[in-house]
Amino acid sequence: MDETEVLVKVTEAGKLELPDEIRAQFQAGEEYLVSVTNGEIHIKKVLTPEVDLDEFFRQLNEAPADPNQPSLQEISEVVKEVRWELWKKE
Repeated sequence: MDETEVLVKVTEAGKLELPDEIRAQFQAGEEYLVSVTNGEIHIKKVLTPEVDLDEFFRQLNEAPADPNQPSLQEISEVVKEVRWELWKKE
């Protein structure tokens, strides 16, 4: 991991004035986590994994059915039982 230290100034508008070689490393839309610890300010890039939703849904559709998945009838019966138990408590 390369480490670079540069001196930056805060403008009167409260913005950091970054040198070109640092600014070139930022891309529009990227997010950064800013933390302050003992008076030191740290900026860390938030890494988000690339997600291909089409691929995700393709894999989801190709996945085998869950043999333990309850049927709609079984779910309906459980809901009725829970409602009945809650109603009896009132």
